[in-house]
Amino acid sequence: LLQDPTLSTAAVLINEFGEVGLDHHLLERIDETAVILKSGCVCCTIRGELSEAIRDLHSRRARGLVPDFDRLVIESTGLADPFPILSTIRADPVLSHHFTLGSVVTLVDAVNAAGQIANRPESVKQIAAADRIILTKTDLVSADAAAALRHRLSAMNPAATVRDVHDAGWTASWLMADATGFRELAAEDGPPGTAEAADGVADHDRHHGHDHRPSHGHDPNRHGEGVHAFAVTLDEPLDWTGFGIWLTMLLNRHGGKVLRVKGILDLVGEERPVAVHGVQHLVHPPVHMERWPTEDRRSRIVFIVDGIAEERIRASLAAFTGLTPRNASPGLATLDHRPFMARVAR
Repeated sequence: LLQDPTLSTAAVLINEFGEVGLDHHLLERIDETAVILKSGCVCCTIRGELSEAIRDLHSRRARGLVPDFDRLVIESTGLADPFPILSTIRADPVLSHHFTLGSVVTLVDAVNAAGQIANRPESVKQIAAADRIILTKTDLVSADAAAALRHRLSAMNPAATVRDVHDAGWTASWLMADATGFRELAAEDGPPGTAEAADGVADHDRHHGHDHRPSHGHDPNRHGEGVHAFAVTLDEPLDWTGFGIWLTMLLNRHGGKVLRVKGILDLVGEERPVAVHGVQHLVHPPVHMERWPTEDRRSRIVFIVDGIAEERIRASLAAFTGLTPRNASPGLATLDHRPFMARVAR
């Protein structure tokens, strides 16, 4: 990837787990803008070192001591929980002023994915945090196994785009593009399972005893006892102020259990869609998209949660908007118009 022109001006932070760092020696292009972090896993023991390393790179760039760079790639270990990493960057006033979070890319080993998902919670969190998921080693498994894994990953994180590393057409530019909205989820040609999750059909089917998808002996939207994804589709335009207050309250109260929320909203008084994206207690500033990705202008929100029931979230949204849970799905009533205001939940 570092040979791609898109990343010709990228800096790289490489996180090693263990006493001896090797990964940076495997890079053909290694220079002053490649930094190795060896004190432990970037998500926990070296969060302070991560902040210091990014600050140091920025300072050296400003003083002309390293080549200019316009993108920073953090390559974490396979043991990392990405959510503390994202929180570290968002919560640091210096880093958040000079850097904007782009996208989270997760590589999934097709050979070992089933065991990792079943036995390693960090694997589930890496999938939940991803904007892009790349399947590797698919040439070592059957086509049916690869397709089943792809379907499962799409169900675990309907907001992410899932692609095979061997697929033609994807580039570093696509891989590293800022994840500002909900385009992949709303796209008509999204990955298997995406359109179904976006429309709330998968959710409807589970609760009404019929499922049109291939059966794999388990609910692919659920992992173990706690982590699961669900999609909410809202037929009527939303009032931003009311929705923003509800989302802020939800994340302030249950942010640790809401691994991710990502949506495209149809707001009262707004012609263009507005994308929202939150990770645990933090919400990115809302983004006005240029256009609706399809003719369907309904709001769609995907939640990936751990240890909080889907029904509680639906019921709280319904109660906050003065509706009954029965009426909250699939649609919400239009709220009073108020001007759109960008807000960030703390």
